[in-house]
Amino acid sequence: MATAEPTAFQTVNPATGEAGTTRARLTGTELEAVLDAVTASHTTWATTPLARRCEILRRVAELYRDRRELLAGLVVTEVGKPVTQALGEVDLCADIYDYYADNAPALLADREIPVLSGGGRALLRKNPLGTLLGIMPWNFPYYQIARFAAPNLAAGNCLLLKPAPQCPDSAAAVEALFIEAGLPTHTYATVFAGHDQIESLIAHPGVRGVSFTGSSRGGSAVAELAGRRLKKVVLELGGSDPFLVLDVGDLSPVVFAGVAARLENNGQSCNAAKRFIVLDHLYEEFLAKLTTAMAAITPGDPRLYSTQLGPLSSLAAAHRLQEQIAVAVHDGATLHLGGPRDGSFIPPTVLTDITTHNRAHHEEFFGPVALVYRARDEEHALSLANDTPFGLGSYIFTDDPDQARRTADRLDAGMVFVNGVGLEGPELPFGGTKNSGFGRELGPLGIDEFVNVKVIRIAAAPAVPTARNA
Repeated sequence: MATAEPTAFQTVNPATGEAGTTRARLTGTELEAVLDAVTASHTTWATTPLARRCEILRRVAELYRDRRELLAGLVVTEVGKPVTQALGEVDLCADIYDYYADNAPALLADREIPVLSGGGRALLRKNPLGTLLGIMPWNFPYYQIARFAAPNLAAGNCLLLKPAPQCPDSAAAVEALFIEAGLPTHTYATVFAGHDQIESLIAHPGVRGVSFTGSSRGGSAVAELAGRRLKKVVLELGGSDPFLVLDVGDLSPVVFAGVAARLENNGQSCNAAKRFIVLDHLYEEFLAKLTTAMAAITPGDPRLYSTQLGPLSSLAAAHRLQEQIAVAVHDGATLHLGGPRDGSFIPPTVLTDITTHNRAHHEEFFGPVALVYRARDEEHALSLANDTPFGLGSYIFTDDPDQARRTADRLDAGMVFVNGVGLEGPELPFGGTKNSGFGRELGPLGIDEFVNVKVIRIAAAPAVPTARNA
């Protein structure tokens, strides 16, 4: 794997630098024991009545709501997420578990297929694959797990969960909630494994699929490892989502939405609005309003309810972003707003005049940095929006419904949100294309990724073999 190998899973508060919980990596023997126990539990969980599986998920949702302040506090400490956003993440997770508890019976139901000849019946049946490995990032410690765990536990799969190195407490809290909700032992297990142990996890014969959320480079490595073993993979990777400002009359609400979409989670969201592409006649006004709005937000203590922007997840992450901004300016970008780094805190930043030759044009800025582009017309705006190696989400703001429809159709992305931000929900599939990965989480598609869709054909009478099926 590409990133530095952690010697342990440790909480380091990015706002203060204070070290917290440390959990040792599993030894090879310990890891093998966990793998064997979870894979051996598959048959029991897969044959547990669906109604019971849904009952447990509904109890998980209740526990998330009951413990929301405690759970939110853990991620405020682990990754510096502002407390109001941490509470919102916990609430969204509860909604996800409820969604699958309510809808799994319909989503997993047999589907009849009309037969064309020979009479009888045919149907599609969805059976669980077995044990799955989830490799999780740090930026949404609960939400990412919920997107993986809720549909797959509903489907009858057992799960191994490898958390990010800086999120041991939130990962342990999730497993404890599952156990308290009634999930049988060894149906779900947190594995504090290192990067060098990923290959053995994927190679284990009982692991039938892998879900990875993280960087494009990390996703490529995981997909290669899984591909050697012919195992199904879902990848949710990076993004450099465009925010198109087209034919709108009032820019104030658009700017408000843009700031929210750029600064959510301290700017560290894969599907955050990162590139603001504005029609020429609106460009100067939008840039002025956006710069003013961003400048009004000061990084602060993520424990305070008044804080809109906290620290980046670590000192290393802040240093990387600082270097990225400096390189962009060196390559010709104009710095309209910004300032020096203060530990893990980076102030809101606005860059313009980014040409296609600037490295910034093809990179993802994982922090509170807005890149603003001037577009000659709608066609140019679409060209800029699609000129990226990524294809996760996208945003369109326009007063013209026809313009919204035609531009949404042409955006090369997995998700398009029109005239709104923060519109994701448990019922909506989440995922991208190009270097943003493949496969979908959530909604009706999320529960289909790791099931065996089995064809069952029932003859009207004993079939007589022919040359076609002999």
